[in-house]
Amino acid sequence: MHAFDVLGDPVRRRILELLAGGERTSGAITAIIQEEFGISQPGVSQHLRVLRENGFTTVRPDGTRRMYAIDTAPLREIEGWLEQFRGFWPQRLDALATELVRGQRERRGARRREGPTEDPRARREHA
Repeated sequence: MHAFDVLGDPVRRRILELLAGGERTSGAITAIIQEEFGISQPGVSQHLRVLRENGFTTVRPDGTRRMYAIDTAPLREIEGWLEQFRGFWPQRLDALATELVRGQRERRGARRREGPTEDPRARREHA
């Protein structure tokens, strides 16, 4: 399964978000995912299995519990693939910043042309 196929599922992305904060038990992950997504325990286990089999998580026994953690290798591979597109981002972000500034100037100019706004409370006081 390709990394983006694995990450394309919102449940699996959420599991990785939970694990980004540190190692968690399968029970803790299951409880959160069941509450947020309303899926069964076997359904959560299936998502954990997909993450584990595709190298996104590691699991280790801790007594009767299974502890899950992120394995960063697939994430580094994705980062490497995305690197080829990073050159486009600064241009797009610069263009966005320019448009935001332009919009702010236009709003300030419109307010100046309209003149001061009257406070509606002042109208009621004079009536």
